Amino acid sequence: MPHLGRAIAAIFALVAAFCAAPAAARESAWVRHPEIALRLVSASAASGDGAALRLGLEMRLAPGWKTYWRSPGDAGLPPTIDWSGSDNLEAPSLRFPAPERFTLFGFETFGYGGHAILPIVARAAGPGETKLRAGVDVLVCEKLCIPYRADLTLDLPAGPQTPSAHTHEIARFESAVPPVDAEGRGINGLVLESAAFRGGEVPALIVRARAEPPFAAPDVFVETDGGWSFAKPDIAFLEGGRYATLTLAATPDKSAVPLDGARATLTLVDGPRALERALTLGAAPPVPVFAASFAAMLATAVLGGLILNLMPCVLPVLAMKLAGLAKLAGAPARALRVSFLATAAGIVTSFLLIAAALIGLKSAGEAVGWGLQFQLPWFLAAMALIVTLFAANLWGLVEIPLPRALADAADGASAGGSFATGMFATLLATPCSAPFVGTAVGFALGRGPAEIAAIFAALGVGLALPYLAVAAAPGVARVLPRPGPWILRLRALLGVALAGTALWLVWVLSQQAGDAAATGLGFVLGALVLGLYAVRGLARSQARPILLAAGAVFAIVLPLRLAETPAIAPAESAIPWREFERAAIDEAVRAGKVVFVDVTADWCVTCQVNKRLVVARGEVARRLTAGEVVAIRADWTRPDPRISAYLAEFGRYGIPFNAVYGPGAAGGLALPELLSEDAVIGAFARAAARP
Repeated sequence: MPHLGRAIAAIFALVAAFCAAPAAARESAWVRHPEIALRLVSASAASGDGAALRLGLEMRLAPGWKTYWRSPGDAGLPPTIDWSGSDNLEAPSLRFPAPERFTLFGFETFGYGGHAILPIVARAAGPGETKLRAGVDVLVCEKLCIPYRADLTLDLPAGPQTPSAHTHEIARFESAVPPVDAEGRGINGLVLESAAFRGGEVPALIVRARAEPPFAAPDVFVETDGGWSFAKPDIAFLEGGRYATLTLAATPDKSAVPLDGARATLTLVDGPRALERALTLGAAPPVPVFAASFAAMLATAVLGGLILNLMPCVLPVLAMKLAGLAKLAGAPARALRVSFLATAAGIVTSFLLIAAALIGLKSAGEAVGWGLQFQLPWFLAAMALIVTLFAANLWGLVEIPLPRALADAADGASAGGSFATGMFATLLATPCSAPFVGTAVGFALGRGPAEIAAIFAALGVGLALPYLAVAAAPGVARVLPRPGPWILRLRALLGVALAGTALWLVWVLSQQAGDAAATGLGFVLGALVLGLYAVRGLARSQARPILLAAGAVFAIVLPLRLAETPAIAPAESAIPWREFERAAIDEAVRAGKVVFVDVTADWCVTCQVNKRLVVARGEVARRLTAGEVVAIRADWTRPDPRISAYLAEFGRYGIPFNAVYGPGAAGGLALPELLSEDAVIGAFARAAARP
């Protein structure tokens, strides 16, 4: 058992180190006052070549103190930035996430407390170093208000843009900026239906809204040309919160213009979801938006984890568990129950370890996401070796020279082996994003440690549900025949399935680190299998022909195949894919075109399934090939801060991810993780419709 503990500890280490490599920090020095500290941060480590710059004004306020939104309400001043003295900088624009409401002595003000980042969008005027000189004026208030000036300096060196330590934190606050008249971007289901002026002794503004899932605690902030202030809304709900009427008492001053027919900007906020709309006070067309309460997200995570069992990534692990179940055929119910409970415990433990790693990396300012460990060549090599060892166990080769701990860990029938199988299932599941998984992970990673831990625990429970079901009713496993020669043949066959997984991992490594590294690993794995075979001397084994064939594939065929270009389906190769650029999507939409965005990676198995079954065939492929729909592909095989930021717009941290844009969906329609032709063609039609 001590050896088993060391083996499990080694797997824990793999899980804990599964995220992206450290990123460079790019920030100015803090300017500190007793009530507020400010600094300038950058999402990229260099200025790029005339590329867009994503910056942020980071603020940390003392408890009880606040600063202001772009429209402060009844009193206050918004932050402003003077960029005089900056070099190689064009068109800096300050953006504002959805605010909080502060009520004091009957005055309503809007702003931020605690920790906040105001995103800044700018552009490097050309190649070379970009020097940022920001003179920030900010007003902070508690019962007393104090204006402060902070002169912030940040130099971005010349060079290609790579992610900094602040990339995801800036993206999180960017995603909190309310989209304007947008569909999608993670807030589908919220509709601003109407706003109207109501006469009477106390004038009021009435806002009606619809949401699915239902509202939790909505609020609305109103900006007009001036002369009016609005009280905190009175809220009435219908149909369990799916409909809400927000009534805001309006108070004019001497300069107030009539509200009826006036132009106004309404920002509707409900927890993490928000929508901004400029309208004439009267009828407004519907605009869908999405979000969910924390309880609904926990249920979503459990459902996503359950569906994850059906993803291609997890099938090799199910093969291992099937082999262990075959070994337990005819065993007492207690042995079956212990085995399946241990597998479930391994799954949940792995998800909690992943959550802990993500919390630590996120707190340190590192880029985090679902499945990002598959962007690390060393992780791919380690996983290929582990899968090969597990296959060798199924073929009967692990007794020598492998340590007993690894042999036990590869034995799906023992308690320790079942626990390791559950952990291994989690590791292989992470390149897949099943339906609901992306939504749950995006919700978690945009929030604090408690939410991350709870959501990832729920994902683990969902993935473990089939094993918990068998543990609760072990009699269902007794349908298997008694142990016999058929077990050896089944184990040999399942070992071949695991060998196929190892081949896939080596191929992914070839895309990450080049053919030379993958070829070398292929030779190592092939030599390992053939060496174990020679030492073991399985001349009498029924698996001898299968082992010889597998060894030949590892040691001869694999290196030759890695030197070739990966096969692409004919329809896929005919699609004129454009390289991903965020600005190119908006340009195409402004030109009246429909755009299909495919965020994919070589290590994402579900992405490849979507490609072969939907994107590369039928009516979808015809439209993409004919140019009726602009096809844009974002390849996330290697780390790319542009793609990370794009996913963060929709609250996503994993793939597959596909979206459709057009005149009728300028903000993008997010598609399900598992694509269907009907879903894609339907999105094309909705996006093509003129508003």
